[in-house]
Amino acid sequence: MLVDHFPLVGLRLCTPDLVLRLPEPHELAALADVAADGVHGPELMPFVVPWTRQSPDEVARSVVTHHWAVLGQCTPTSWSLPLTVFRDGAVVGQQSISAKDFAVTTECATGSWLGARYQGQGIGTQMRAAVAHLAFADLGATDLVSSAFLDNPASLAVSRKLGYVPDGVARYAVQGRLQVAQRLRLTRQAWTESHRVEVTTHGVHACRALLGLPAEA
Repeated sequence: MLVDHFPLVGLRLCTPDLVLRLPEPHELAALADVAADGVHGPELMPFVVPWTRQSPDEVARSVVTHHWAVLGQCTPTSWSLPLTVFRDGAVVGQQSISAKDFAVTTECATGSWLGARYQGQGIGTQMRAAVAHLAFADLGATDLVSSAFLDNPASLAVSRKLGYVPDGVARYAVQGRLQVAQRLRLTRQAWTESHRVEVTTHGVHACRALLGLPAEA
């Protein structure tokens, strides 16, 4: 079975309303369709790489090829999990968690997007809480980092709700314009004191070697 050779396909993160996991091929197609339908308004660009500034067909194709590329480059010293987010069985977006030299740095980074029609419903908070639980409770992380442009108050609000604090700024040229991002950091202590979303995980133990950790916790 595929899970015997690539245990990441057996990983599941569950919140009261969501399931996060790697998608089957038809589910990856559905994820591409969600992205093609729109992720943000035309006046916004929340991504350093403006992948949503393409035709719907190109946006959809980029979701598929990026997913495959990220998984194909996973090693124990550099990995990224592009988890598809499901609500009531329907694909609603993507939540990633990644790390470099995690066994040494004990730090993970996250990134995410939601289909526009699913935003403002509390989904973003639960999906971010799910990967925070994976990082801290299952993998033993000490820090979780993220960032959002200053003109993306919804993302910044989710981070504050989960206990992230400002961690400096970064400046980017996006489509020829300056964009300032707020870097954010969530420590294990802050997560312990503030997390309130119930999360259960499945299949983590089998993934530890692929994530650069000893097989036994």
